[in-house]
Amino acid sequence: MKINSDSSSILQNFFGPDQVLIQATSPGRMDVMGGIADYSGSLVLQKSISQKATITIGIRNYNQLRIKSLDISFQNEIYLDLDELPNNYEESQKYLKNIKGGDWAAYIIGCYLVLSNEKKIKLGGLDILIQSDVPVGKGVSSSAALEVATLKAITELFNIELIDTELPKFAQKAENLVVGAPCGLMDQLASYFGDNNKLLPILCQPDQLYDLVEIPNNLYFVGIDSGVKHAVSGASYSEVRTAAFMGYSIIAQKLGLSKDDLSKQTQNELPFNGFLSNISPSFFKANFERSLNSMYGKDFIKDFEVVTDKLSVIKPDAFYNIIACTKHPIYENHRVKSFVQLLKSVNETNYTEILPIMGELMFQSHESYNNCGLGNEMTDKIVTLARNKGIKNEIYGAKITGGGSGGTICLMVYGERGLESAKQIFKEYKESTNQNSLVFFE
Repeated sequence: MKINSDSSSILQNFFGPDQVLIQATSPGRMDVMGGIADYSGSLVLQKSISQKATITIGIRNYNQLRIKSLDISFQNEIYLDLDELPNNYEESQKYLKNIKGGDWAAYIIGCYLVLSNEKKIKLGGLDILIQSDVPVGKGVSSSAALEVATLKAITELFNIELIDTELPKFAQKAENLVVGAPCGLMDQLASYFGDNNKLLPILCQPDQLYDLVEIPNNLYFVGIDSGVKHAVSGASYSEVRTAAFMGYSIIAQKLGLSKDDLSKQTQNELPFNGFLSNISPSFFKANFERSLNSMYGKDFIKDFEVVTDKLSVIKPDAFYNIIACTKHPIYENHRVKSFVQLLKSVNETNYTEILPIMGELMFQSHESYNNCGLGNEMTDKIVTLARNKGIKNEIYGAKITGGGSGGTICLMVYGERGLESAKQIFKEYKESTNQNSLVFFE
């Protein structure tokens, strides 16, 4: 959207009076079901939230990026000479980690670099202003909202056409290769295609979008912030991802593939098209579960050697919970499919029979996160409060969202009574933890 710099004092203070400005927004998202199973090809179910990131940009006369965030109080503005920025993604990641403000600016610079490299376009200097009310570290995709909004703004400014899922894929590539966070594609797809009043089903193989699903009347998905900061770049998330791909490698080699085959074959040539989520729970239990053992990275390297995921780094001295991390996407995919079909059948006369089943699927998903090592005592506390309030108070289900290890709990509630019960849980949790900065997502 084209805007004028004199439309607000904030813009006047940052941009020149005659600059042509483009402003774009993109929302955060709440993971209702699916979560970390995205990188294993699962169906996931996502809901946009009202909070959004806003990026305003204008062309700069110098070959330089000037980036300012209105949400950071310390080192919130950087100047980056584009002649000094490496074009290589790995080198640019190292470069940005060594400059002040490079940690938060990498999300913006990564998008700029990926768009320039992948479309082979020289973009030149830009003034970029960031303002976002998507809370950071809450598990609601603040980073994806920033990336998608940035790419929307730059492509509009330069009239660059991106088709289908190209923009979310560029956003993911920026986060994977420049920021250095091994996220799946789910967050960026949800931020770009999501809807605040509907649920977006995505089959992450890698980016098959299904029609938005209407949320039945009086059914609400709300979020309670645990106050524990989630980071997709954290060791736990990356190790759980790696363990899942270790499990896939063991299964593939049990089916007769050599280590060389695993390294060379294309996705479609691999068993189950390379995705754990394409294995049914019963087939997994009957044929593979007994073959899996948790182990140190060095033992896996010795016996199985390779994984098919380029973002997985096997640390020799780390211990990997291969069984739980392999089971999670297999069972989660089945849970999400069941959840979607049940959701489509909910109405005002049958909800008391169907919602408890859907809620149980959410509780199972939460426990599966815990088994993988992505739980937290504070998120467990919110889930326990939800269980205790229970169906009698129209609270039907609860689970951790996104990458786990803190962040937000998603609750499924019914009617005004359910909403009030959820708000009461939020109030009780907030008072018991003495945290004043928590967020309730509606």
